[in-house]
Amino acid sequence: MSTLPWLHPDRVTALENALQQRILILDGAMGTMLQAHALDEHGFRGERFEHGRDGHAHEHGGACDLKGNNDLLTLTRPEIIRGVHDAYLEAGADLVETNTFNSTRISQADYKLQHLAHELNLEGARLARAACDAMTAKTPEKPRFVIGVLGPTSRTASLSPDVNDPGFRNVTFEELAANYTEAASGLIDGGADVIMVETIFDTLNAKAALFALSELFQQRGARVPVMISGTITDRSGRTLSGQTAEAFYYSVRHAQPLSVGFNCALGAEDLRPHIQVLADITDSRVSTHPNAGLPNAFAEYDETPEHMAGVIGGFARDGLLNLVGGCCGTTPAHIKAIAEAVAGLPPRALPGTVREAA
Repeated sequence: MSTLPWLHPDRVTALENALQQRILILDGAMGTMLQAHALDEHGFRGERFEHGRDGHAHEHGGACDLKGNNDLLTLTRPEIIRGVHDAYLEAGADLVETNTFNSTRISQADYKLQHLAHELNLEGARLARAACDAMTAKTPEKPRFVIGVLGPTSRTASLSPDVNDPGFRNVTFEELAANYTEAASGLIDGGADVIMVETIFDTLNAKAALFALSELFQQRGARVPVMISGTITDRSGRTLSGQTAEAFYYSVRHAQPLSVGFNCALGAEDLRPHIQVLADITDSRVSTHPNAGLPNAFAEYDETPEHMAGVIGGFARDGLLNLVGGCCGTTPAHIKAIAEAVAGLPPRALPGTVREAA
């Protein structure tokens, strides 16, 4: 993979230059922002899918609620998704993530919309591309970048969904790779600068994604940078499939990622020891986009922008970070506070490099 040329060498150069100069800011939660719109079933369906529940629309295979399918809003309410991207860019984000976390055939099958997988990724990347290009035009000295998101899917290749049959699997490596190939093709065609395999709870799923990307790059004769972000599912300090932060990193380092990090599941304070592990051992850049604390009894997130930014500012002062943003519960206010907290602090130096004197 590393011997292939960059698909967009000028964008990669701009991104590398920015990473050398400062800690870059990722955006925050998409779902949190969309929930604020309180859309009903009609709001999710839009005109294109309004007859689907009666079985009249060829787009939709039967009577199935679409409320909650946030990725579908890319097609039915693109102005809302663009508004979220714009809000995070205005708050200081250098990179925005596409609204494609569940845009694989496997995940969209829950809504009988698996045939939309390529289109969801294509249009998701186009929306983010337009938002980034518009902001870059305003401030050309600070280019913005699109992260094409590959989520973990709703299945796991390492664990059985049936406690009575531990050897059973409801997905194969090959099926996952095919899903990821289709999704990544759409993201790249839509203009993504980077592909992020994120919220990884099962490293075997991630390996399927990385394999798919490697094969796709070979087919196209060019590549884009890859970011990898796992998730520590609880205070045990392990991923759902049982790996420690160190084991996770050594399982994916062969992909020569632009960055490795952790996101979701935990707040910044609980993620810190795992980010410290990565900062100590990885020869890649380190990223994190934690939740706004742990969810309360109402599944809401209480951590204020000021508190979260204070904790992450400590990460930066201790030289742990290259990229930072927010996951569940975070808003543009959180991203603005985080951007201000790390402003002027040097990015983590890669092993073998010498930091220039200030």
